[in-house]
Amino acid sequence: MTVKDILAAIQSPDSTSEDFAALPLPESYRAITVHKDETEMFAGLQTRDKDPRKSIHLDEVPLPELGPGEALVAVMASSVNYNSVWTSIFEPLSTFGFLERYGRTSELAKRHDLPYHIIGSDLAGVVLRTGPGVNAWQPGDEVVAHCLSVELESSDGHNDTMLDPEQRIWGFETNFGGLAEIALVKSNQLMPKPGHLSWEEAAAPGLVNSTAYRQLVSRNGAGMKQGDNVLIWGASGGLGSYATQFALAGGANPICVVSSPQKADICRSMGAEAIIDRNAEGYKFWKDENTQDPKEWKRFGKRIRELTGGEDIDIVFEHPGRETFGASVFVTRKGGTITTCASTSGYMHEYDNRYLWMSLKRIIGSHFANYREAWEANRLIAKGKIHPTLSKVYSLADTGQAAYDVHRNLHQGKVGVLCLAPEEGLGVRDEEMRAKHIDAINRFRNI
Repeated sequence: MTVKDILAAIQSPDSTSEDFAALPLPESYRAITVHKDETEMFAGLQTRDKDPRKSIHLDEVPLPELGPGEALVAVMASSVNYNSVWTSIFEPLSTFGFLERYGRTSELAKRHDLPYHIIGSDLAGVVLRTGPGVNAWQPGDEVVAHCLSVELESSDGHNDTMLDPEQRIWGFETNFGGLAEIALVKSNQLMPKPGHLSWEEAAAPGLVNSTAYRQLVSRNGAGMKQGDNVLIWGASGGLGSYATQFALAGGANPICVVSSPQKADICRSMGAEAIIDRNAEGYKFWKDENTQDPKEWKRFGKRIRELTGGEDIDIVFEHPGRETFGASVFVTRKGGTITTCASTSGYMHEYDNRYLWMSLKRIIGSHFANYREAWEANRLIAKGKIHPTLSKVYSLADTGQAAYDVHRNLHQGKVGVLCLAPEEGLGVRDEEMRAKHIDAINRFRNI
């Protein structure tokens, strides 16, 4: 039995759940990996000079054992997120430490502690097998997966599963991720694949869409409401493009910060009107490596007021971190909220606390999303309210190049990877709905 037989079953319109359940599973499959014995290969190099094409491998790997509450999924397509880039350059540390710690938690978890790490935190595909205790999903179901892996044995996770002490990001802090022909997930990662999207389009939103939903819309994040002025850094990027869409769909007013006229045009095509090209307007929030420039914060705040009719920012959608955080705190209105989910320009943030405490502002840390938030975010995709931001698609063998392009910021939106799917455009089940939204679906393709 080979993965080609699985692909044939997926492409046949007559295949039933029973047919998928009866398919013999292959002993091995192809997967994108990094190797434990290569974690020091970039020692001494600057982050920018570390090349994912050298560390990422396409290997034939054995099929993992299926446990209770889990599912094996035939992966038609996946995508590259920044966590896969971090994994591939072994920063800020090697992910093999995550796998070793997970492996110590139980006999079953030992499967994850291997000398190779199968990476990837998105997928769209078809359920092949489910483990004991899985009743909501059947072989043959077309699914996408979110990347929250939880155990939920502690009471801490039962109000918000992101607070589970055993919370991990699948394909980053666990093994058997989505950049592969077959993936192992927990069944409570599964969600219905939107019928109007192709496999690669459906795989693209997962991690970033859910992250943006929690950070901006959910009560666990900023709790955005109609009319809010929302400052969105990197508004045309992987995260920012979804935040911009959520703001527009929710009746808020996005103030989009971008770094080029081309990226400004992307925001306009999504429907945004208030746009700041930070390079064209020359904002330099730091005088030198250690000293910020409050005059630049004020100039930035003045520009925002020009775009909002004199109003300040209700919510800042933060992810650049050190470079922008002082400005973000300053421009937020009294009682406003700064939500942060990343620090791509540096983790050590500095801001003037007088502007925070005396103006009763809040900083909220936000990380990925719980199952309900991910489900709500996927539901909005399925309803055509939010659209994928897929710009380019690579083959599984070219995942190293895809990760390099993301690492060097040579991409727009999200980049996809075909796994079992032999070509782009397959998997569409609702042509009528697709036709209605085709321009929005292809928005980032036409750049």
